[in-house]
Amino acid sequence: VQLQASGGGLVQAGGSLRLSCAASERTLSRYSVGWFRQAPGKEREFVARITRSATTSYADSVKGRFTISRDNAKNMVYLQMNNLKPEDTAVYFCAADPNSYPRNWRYWGQGTQVTVSS
Repeated sequence: VQLQASGGGLVQAGGSLRLSCAASERTLSRYSVGWFRQAPGKEREFVARITRSATTSYADSVKGRFTISRDNAKNMVYLQMNNLKPEDTAVYFCAADPNSYPRNWRYWGQGTQVTVSS
């Protein structure tokens, strides 16, 4: 499965962005999909996950601000990011795995840059 993340950009603090993750195959519904991010000089960190049954989970740092969702008909997963903060600045990646709660995600897309100015 090839994944394509898009929707990043430059936004002021307090603003919103919606990231999209598209798959090359029309089988994304069979996978859990996660969003991760990596800021300069920092390790990649988990942001959010949505399972095949649409159960969601979030990192504490984004709870209440970010929402992950999926549209199986469009073969897409989204990350709605509201009330963005400068510390949200990072390259965001989507990943997919057939397991609901994978330890090591099997498929990764390229990143999309999110920059939040103060």
